[in-house]
Amino acid sequence: MAKIAYILLCHKDPDAVIRQAERLTAAGDYMAIHFDASASAADYGQITAALGDNPNVTFPRKRIRCGWGEWSLVQATIDTLKAAMESFPRATHFYLMSGDCMAIKSAEYAHQFLDENDTDFIESVDYFESDWIKTGWKEERLIYRHWFNERTQRKRFYAMFDVQKRLGLTRKIPADLQVQIGSQWWCLRRRTVEALIEFTRKRRDVMRFFRSTWIPDETFFQTLVRHLVPEGEISNRSLTFLLFTDYGMPVTFYNDHYDLLLSQDYLFARKISPDALDLKRRLGLLYSARGVQFQISNEGGSLFKFLTARGRIGRRFATRFWETEASLGRERELLIVIAKKWHVAKRVLERMRQVTNLPAIDFLFSEEDTPLPDLGGIQTTLGKRTRHRRALMRMLYDYYDSERLIVCMDTSNLDLLNDFASDRAQVRMLEIECSLTDSYLTGHAMRIGLAGDQTSQETLSRLLPTIRGDMLHETDQIRDAQFQNYTRLSEFADTDTNTAALARFLTVSDDKARAIAQTDNLFAD
Repeated sequence: MAKIAYILLCHKDPDAVIRQAERLTAAGDYMAIHFDASASAADYGQITAALGDNPNVTFPRKRIRCGWGEWSLVQATIDTLKAAMESFPRATHFYLMSGDCMAIKSAEYAHQFLDENDTDFIESVDYFESDWIKTGWKEERLIYRHWFNERTQRKRFYAMFDVQKRLGLTRKIPADLQVQIGSQWWCLRRRTVEALIEFTRKRRDVMRFFRSTWIPDETFFQTLVRHLVPEGEISNRSLTFLLFTDYGMPVTFYNDHYDLLLSQDYLFARKISPDALDLKRRLGLLYSARGVQFQISNEGGSLFKFLTARGRIGRRFATRFWETEASLGRERELLIVIAKKWHVAKRVLERMRQVTNLPAIDFLFSEEDTPLPDLGGIQTTLGKRTRHRRALMRMLYDYYDSERLIVCMDTSNLDLLNDFASDRAQVRMLEIECSLTDSYLTGHAMRIGLAGDQTSQETLSRLLPTIRGDMLHETDQIRDAQFQNYTRLSEFADTDTNTAALARFLTVSDDKARAIAQTDNLFAD
């Protein structure tokens, strides 16, 4: 009978990790857990303390700090696979999963399914001939070397790419490999994993190549399995049910999707909402159940495409089942920096990035050219960003793989502030209070077309009080709204006061907050 060793990659929610491990191992299966080294050490300690005595749970010797699109994700997977192979010699299959996955079939069904299908389940299609990559780079992922993380070291990432492209510093793909691409989530037989690990020891050239490709978790295993295993022994599909929106982001499942998930021809589903407590409870009980009969209709993907198409042509007749939750997410934090002086806000935001390492985005609802990742088109215009603001923000959380996000907004964005303040996410606001000097107001008037190089001083002297009054009225409206978790960083306050405000807003130590507050020329024009 099949015995599954689950390879769990996770970085948050230790309670959920513990429950998942206890649930899956109680049915006789195994689990090897890699908990991201960039996550809380206390959370990792909680996991090891709870599961350390479980003989069906193991951990790799070293935790790796993982980053989206980096080789680190593949290395963490390889290390965890090795730990599972060593600890669980009776494991017949190795199933890669994330902390957002849950079983949608019973263990009894899963074991029987794998016994009846002696193949490796991994989506892998030709990298260049398929249309798997919908938007963005394709060949560039492979022929150029990528040493920096695109999300956390964006400037370095694109600077190195530009240098290589300008100088023609391309490289060749290893001659005997036909690069494949597909879903990160797979289920491989033991002999395949053994062959793969042996290949990694012998082929240093291939390892060097993939270490500097971009998003190798979508190509490394997919390519090597095709290279090592006869085609007739590969099922070109994942056993994890997941859907993607028009913008390339994974669909989230909620409490009312239980029956839909059980009817799909898959063993697991991703992503399960952290708020879907009833769905988690019912799926948790299901895995250990016996004698359950599953009616497989497998309509999930087709239904999703059908309803998406109707939405595009204005014939949406019901709530889309992947959009039953309009909130950013109860577990997420949205930190909003509010300012009229954009250059000051950007300076403050840059220091916040440096000190906290949190993703922070400039005036995305006010500046068309704000640098944003490719989200399938929703980010292309201010109109789309504003109209689909919650969908946009959810995609940004997913893109940065973070539960905390900082954004900048203009003081004129009161409607947006009111909207986000009503969300179930934890929302905090920091207003930057600055002096509105005549020189600043003159420059502002020229930037927005109210004045030009030839505008007389007499005209400016009549215009500036009106502009100043409008700006002060905007800040008065924001303060009159009495937002919860609102604080102020002020040019007129002392360092201690600003340090306390930043510490409250960012929920960081006084030392980190002071490092931001003491930045030279923080409020300078």
